[in-house]
Amino acid sequence: MIFDHHLKTGRRQEFVDITALVEADLKAASANEGLCVVFVTHTTAALTINENADPAVPQDMLSKLAQLVPENDNYRHLEGNSDAHILSTLIGCSLTIPVQQGKLVLGTWQGIFFVELDGPRQRCFKVKLLSG
Repeated sequence: MIFDHHLKTGRRQEFVDITALVEADLKAASANEGLCVVFVTHTTAALTINENADPAVPQDMLSKLAQLVPENDNYRHLEGNSDAHILSTLIGCSLTIPVQQGKLVLGTWQGIFFVELDGPRQRCFKVKLLSG
């Protein structure tokens, strides 16, 4: 079974904590052991796992990413969002998380983030649970 999620982002670039949504899928599927795969279906968005306790961490990450890949840098792509495509490739479009005793195996401070890179937009991501 694949779980489909839709979310509306509010800014051009932002981190949206989706940990609770993925955990709800795990519970709904009654998955006890295996792997959880999360996949974003967009070329200007990404997924990552990082600290979800301090909101300054995602802001620091977005700030540094903007320095590494500026929004306007004489790109050839005519839509004006080449930075978002580049960042999506660098960050990645999928995650695989172990599941043990019915829970995601994440560190104490870790959360799962949908990374909007060209919003605000209506977005979707998918979750697949593989039982072991």
